[in-house]
Amino acid sequence: MNLYAESSAVLAWLLVEREGLRVDRLLNGAESVISSDLTLIECDRTILRSAAIGRLSATEASDRRRELSALANAWSVLRISPEIVERARRPFPSEPIRALDAIHIASALVARSAVPHLEMLTLDDRIRDASRDLGFKLQPR
Repeated sequence: MNLYAESSAVLAWLLVEREGLRVDRLLNGAESVISSDLTLIECDRTILRSAAIGRLSATEASDRRRELSALANAWSVLRISPEIVERARRPFPSEPIRALDAIHIASALVARSAVPHLEMLTLDDRIRDASRDLGFKLQPR
């Protein structure tokens, strides 16, 4: 299975949330994982914010950022290219779509053009709905 890893799923794994174990199994069982610079930015910012408000200790935040870097080293990470920006600016079948979500969906569409049968790994209902409407299989099921 080939996966596009969206931020909500990666954060569930990093922050040991309810769906985190399922996400971990999917990420580790995937043939390939593709993500976006946006996923890394959103995950790092969430970890930093969690440390700033006391949800994570400085050590825990450092450990989570290290885990994210180690995991992402095995992924194909897409840059937010002009092609992705152009697609994100156009309508999607399931509107309204927030700007950052549009970047994720556009990134997955660009990735799918190179990796057939790419599945969307997300826990975000809006991204799940839009991705389903664009023909993506969703993970977790």
